[in-house]
Amino acid sequence: MEFDSGQWWRDAVVYQVYPRSFADVSGDGEGDLAGVVSRLEHLDRLGVDAIWLSPFYPSPMADGGYDVADYRGVDPRYGTPADFDRLVAEAGARGIKVIVDIVPNHCSVAHPWFQEALAAPPGSPERERFIFRDEPNNWHSVFGGPAWTRLADGQWYLHLFDSAQPDWNWRHPDVAALFEDVLRFWLDRGVAGFRIDVAAMLFKQEGLPDVAAGTQAAPLAPGAAAVPYEHQPELLELYRSWREILGSYPGERVMVAEIWFAGPAQARPYLKGDGLDQLFNFRLMPLPWSAAEFRAVIDDSCLLAAETGGSVPWVLGNHDVPRMVTRFGIDQELVRAPTDEVLLGRVEVDIALGTRRARAAALLLLALPGAAYVYQGDELGLPEHLTIQDERRQDPMFERTARTFIGRDGCRVPLPWSGEAPPYGFGAGATWLPQPEGWGALTAARQDAEPDSTLALYRAALAERRRNPALGDGELAWLELGPEVLAFRREPGFTLVANFGDEPVALPAHGRVLLASGPLDGDLLPGSTAVWLA
Repeated sequence: MEFDSGQWWRDAVVYQVYPRSFADVSGDGEGDLAGVVSRLEHLDRLGVDAIWLSPFYPSPMADGGYDVADYRGVDPRYGTPADFDRLVAEAGARGIKVIVDIVPNHCSVAHPWFQEALAAPPGSPERERFIFRDEPNNWHSVFGGPAWTRLADGQWYLHLFDSAQPDWNWRHPDVAALFEDVLRFWLDRGVAGFRIDVAAMLFKQEGLPDVAAGTQAAPLAPGAAAVPYEHQPELLELYRSWREILGSYPGERVMVAEIWFAGPAQARPYLKGDGLDQLFNFRLMPLPWSAAEFRAVIDDSCLLAAETGGSVPWVLGNHDVPRMVTRFGIDQELVRAPTDEVLLGRVEVDIALGTRRARAAALLLLALPGAAYVYQGDELGLPEHLTIQDERRQDPMFERTARTFIGRDGCRVPLPWSGEAPPYGFGAGATWLPQPEGWGALTAARQDAEPDSTLALYRAALAERRRNPALGDGELAWLELGPEVLAFRREPGFTLVANFGDEPVALPAHGRVLLASGPLDGDLLPGSTAVWLA
């Protein structure tokens, strides 16, 4: 497709496609690239600017495809390279760009280079591409348990995630050369850019020092503390070199990095303008439903973007965190401090309240300055599937935490497209993860016919965002309407009001209502509701 000469990604709405769970054309119970093509009309009508494809590369699937065995291929379960080319072409014909995942911190144990390393003796050149040691340090895996696995010859290899995902040695020139080639391979196939998996963790501190007590990276939220396998200075030069590669292609290609940063100081070095284009702004995702806590993160993030000229797209959901409806539908003190029962999914969820809050959060997300990412199924208001049977779970975190953490399968359940019972139009047969009963009312087909559905709300919000010059990149000015309310103006003439409280609040003076996440009571905005005003 033709690429814009401007920085289109600064105010884009990007939709994350988790291919295994999006749509199944082959009938094997797993989503595929042909399935994505078959549902492009859904994405077109939704109004997104681009899609981000989670990994579709050949993989043993020890971690949902983030254990890559071949960075230049398409796993047969997803189709063929021709299917990928067709997706890029047909999406492009609808004005939808395609961003692909790149996984540079680790590969699969099935990758040919790691197989060569296993077959070679300690100290061999083949092992130098990875991190082998005679003695491990005290690092823990982000997924739980030790970060080292011992081989029969006595050496240990590092894996900051699952033992099936050995970490690359980014101080070896072969590794850098491999990924430069991978970038060019996919750019040549027409991708608009790359989402960089665990982008802060590629380089490890020289000497691999032990981690200080209490500072190991927590599951799903690395970056909260300084550890010797994050934010090493060599990353900045690496991403500058990648930016040069992207800049050698016509149009504007983008790199968006998965970096969990604790605050602006940790993020600032990456946003100097000569390396990474964007850092995901994950800091809203772990928050409870709190106006004050949301505002603090929004203020920090807007200041960071203004100071650096960088872009920190807003995110409220992805394939690694429980879905919004469920997060916002539980006791919010449990979001702040999850108990053992919560980690196992044993929690009461008020689906109606969670849905109201998730709809309000969507209007907040899409009114904030800059880009936004939407996770597949959030436009349908899907809740987390909390009752998957233990024997059906596939996330390695479940076993690596000795089954003390339910894992991420519940947000990765195949999407419901139509019908009243599983597989809800996803494909012809049983799905790779089980779908719950009761999702008939949440299918895309049902919501397509309902003017007040969550799907209709997202479509209307994205349509307004496209035509309203106040939305997208820019600035905001806060309005003070009370401690439980977030309200801001964006020029020309747009106001967002989100009521985080339980009691109705009076709307500010306005001309007309553009869109509301729920019914209004005259000039009163009910609790857990947001509105766009002109």
